[in-house]
Amino acid sequence: MTTKKKKPKKPPKKTAKKTAKKTAAKKKATQKKTAKKTAKKKTTKRKAARKKKKGLPANPLRLAVKWLFVTAVWGTIALTLLVAWYATDLPQMISSPQFERRASIIMNADDGSQIARYGEIKGLSVSVNELPPHLIYAILATEDRRFYQHYGVDPLGIARAAFVNIRSGRTVQGGSTITQQLAKNLFLSHERTLKRKIQEAMLALWLEKNLSKDEILSAYLNRVYLGSGAYGVDAAAHIYFEKSARDVNLREAAVLAGLLKAPSRYAPDSNPGLSAKRAKVVLGAMAAAGYITKAEEKSVALATPVPQRKPSEGGAVRYFTDWVSAELGKMVGTADSDLVVQTTLDPALQKEAERILTATLRKHGKNLGISQGALIVMDHEGAIRAMIGGRDYSASQFNRATQAQRPPGSAFKPVIFLTALAQGMRPDSLIEDALLEEGTYHPQNFKDEYHGNVTLETALALSLNTAAVRLLKKEGIGNALNTARQLGIETTLPRDLSLALGSAGVPMIEMATAYATLADGGQQITPWAVKKITSNAGDLIYQRSNVIVSGKKVFGRRAIKDINNMLEEVIDSGTGKRADLPFYAAGKTGTSQDFRDAWFVGFTNKYVAAVWLGNDDNSPMKGVTGGTLPAQIWHDVMLSAHEKGGVFTPRFPFSSTATSKDNSDSFRDLIKGIVGTISD
Repeated sequence: MTTKKKKPKKPPKKTAKKTAKKTAAKKKATQKKTAKKTAKKKTTKRKAARKKKKGLPANPLRLAVKWLFVTAVWGTIALTLLVAWYATDLPQMISSPQFERRASIIMNADDGSQIARYGEIKGLSVSVNELPPHLIYAILATEDRRFYQHYGVDPLGIARAAFVNIRSGRTVQGGSTITQQLAKNLFLSHERTLKRKIQEAMLALWLEKNLSKDEILSAYLNRVYLGSGAYGVDAAAHIYFEKSARDVNLREAAVLAGLLKAPSRYAPDSNPGLSAKRAKVVLGAMAAAGYITKAEEKSVALATPVPQRKPSEGGAVRYFTDWVSAELGKMVGTADSDLVVQTTLDPALQKEAERILTATLRKHGKNLGISQGALIVMDHEGAIRAMIGGRDYSASQFNRATQAQRPPGSAFKPVIFLTALAQGMRPDSLIEDALLEEGTYHPQNFKDEYHGNVTLETALALSLNTAAVRLLKKEGIGNALNTARQLGIETTLPRDLSLALGSAGVPMIEMATAYATLADGGQQITPWAVKKITSNAGDLIYQRSNVIVSGKKVFGRRAIKDINNMLEEVIDSGTGKRADLPFYAAGKTGTSQDFRDAWFVGFTNKYVAAVWLGNDDNSPMKGVTGGTLPAQIWHDVMLSAHEKGGVFTPRFPFSSTATSKDNSDSFRDLIKGIVGTISD
């Protein structure tokens, strides 16, 4: 019996529809998911493309190498073009090397004694074969140990110097070879520019191609500057050791080689202590290079040391001679022959002024916070008789007597008072001394003490600040500036009321000139220092008497008499008592804000002198005013100047005006009543 297979039942229509819907939904979801993935991939690709477009590479190392290469190529091209451009000047330079000896300048004092020498002092030309080996080794050890190995420029030396300088944080070593230094001396200026350094390197290579090593070294040794006017080792050996360079011993060779670093600083005649220390450094370098043994280094280094020179003694005259040397071009142009210059300097007065200033700084400098001082002495005609531009020339050649601009404080007040006198006021005219406010400007008196209505004579003698400002306001700033110019103050000054208190910097030589004009009766003075110039053979080149033009009268006699009497009273009974002398003396003290500068400027019937104390960094001193140490230094220098021959000069011929002397007793009574209130 057979059974029939049952046919599957067809699903109901509703179930079939549901199944179809589910299948369609799944398909749609799958398609949607696939579409999302595809879109995501496209987005990722687009982002990558955008990143690449923005310069963010997938491989930064590869791109860095690429740009480094491109930069190197373009840098090489630029450097080649720059070198080629700078090389266009070389043919002309090479055709005119400076082989000729430079003209020398001998400076003599007023008494004919030699005080300085500039320019080349002639020595014999020597070759390396004539010189002792230890002199050659000393120079090579300090200047260029690889001289006989390089080709004019030493990359290893440059790299070593750069490493030492970076490690030290400052410039300790230079990378120039001896050949480069010779190229600079023969063909180039001493300006520090990229152009000059590139041309120096190219010229060094040219010298190496055309000269032997020994010829280059010989030329260098005959041209190099070694201080005290000596160019070349033979000239230097004669100056410092009174012998030929052929005969110097090991110690002397070390001294000469040590001069190459800083000729003025390490010169044994002006700074024997530093010279000895530098020589020991050279000996150490020679031992390190294998030129001498350690035993030789030790034996020479332990030789009897040269005593340390005391600061400022014997060297300050170079401030004066440097100033004169800089002015010679205006008189004779470019010198093509040796010159002998007779100056106005009084060597005895110069020496005594140095001694007095140095002794004061040694005794009080540390306790009172003073590190520097300067001084000028001139006669009534403006002839400079002594000049000290700083405490120690070997440490600093900056001339504070001629180059520095320091606020003179109340030492400037005579300019304001002379302006008033020239416009009709008299020493007994009254001016108010009281609290003053001019906008934001509030000048104050020392110790904040005020005296009401006072005479001009009293206001100047007591250095009353508010009275001086009121006087300037009354007479006009423009008139005061004109007075300053007529007196010889050429520096640009501010057009404000602080001018009355000497707040603007003025060179010392201009302050001394202003007081010289007062001392000479109102005759305009120009400072000068050269009497005559001759050739080495005695031919006259310049004579001051042939070209001098008398200064014009710039102030009336009455105004000058009045201001000078008032300045005499400053010393007799005012802030300048410590400058009092047994003969006529007039002057004014000056102290800038916070005791940063202390001045005394004044004159007798023979000399004018200015003294300044302070610090180069403008830091304040400890209560030092112009009426203290500067007035004392001025007194001592002037006393020494007038005591020559044991004779004092008589009182100044100006007679006091009746008004000023009639009031002298009451003035002195006022001074006695306010003792202790005087500052500067």
